[in-house]
Amino acid sequence: MPLSAPACPRQPLHTRSIRVQSYARDDGLWDLEAELIDTKAYDFPMHDGHVHAAGSPIHHMHLRITIDAQFTITDAQAAYDAAPYGEFCSAIAPDYRDLIGLNLLNQFRKHVRERFGRTAGCTHVTELTNVLPTAAVQTMAGRRRQNPDGQRPFQLDGCHALRVDGPVVRKHYAPWYVPSDPHHEG
Repeated sequence: MPLSAPACPRQPLHTRSIRVQSYARDDGLWDLEAELIDTKAYDFPMHDGHVHAAGSPIHHMHLRITIDAQFTITDAQAAYDAAPYGEFCSAIAPDYRDLIGLNLLNQFRKHVRERFGRTAGCTHVTELTNVLPTAAVQTMAGRRRQNPDGQRPFQLDGCHALRVDGPVVRKHYAPWYVPSDPHHEG
């Protein structure tokens, strides 16, 4: 169901698009490629005196990570197509190789904040890292369905719909359903 109609007329200002595409590699690893594009709906003056045209990307960043079957990053690369301060922004791209060794399912966002917070990173490339854990889970979902291993599915208790005492788990993941204790408050 879409959002309701706006309460009053409005004018577009800013569009941010984030896209992630994943790939199974021939070497048994997986690539996730994330892209962020920011555009404005109006022309505006740049710091260098030029006018930035409406609809032209002000930010356009890419981040590719390679992961193994345990969700550990084995390679990482950042790249820039557009940034407001050109080479001063894109100079940080090589630092994103420091994602290598992090695990997407083990406090990944916390570790990213520690490594790339504030002046140690690029706000926009770092924002792309936020979507990687859930994109990786979706990437691996087909593999896990094809190779059931009898272990508790990793997504249980990952969101309100998949809580182990809820109706979805009771219906679709019955072996891991845990009835809630009506006498326990919490």
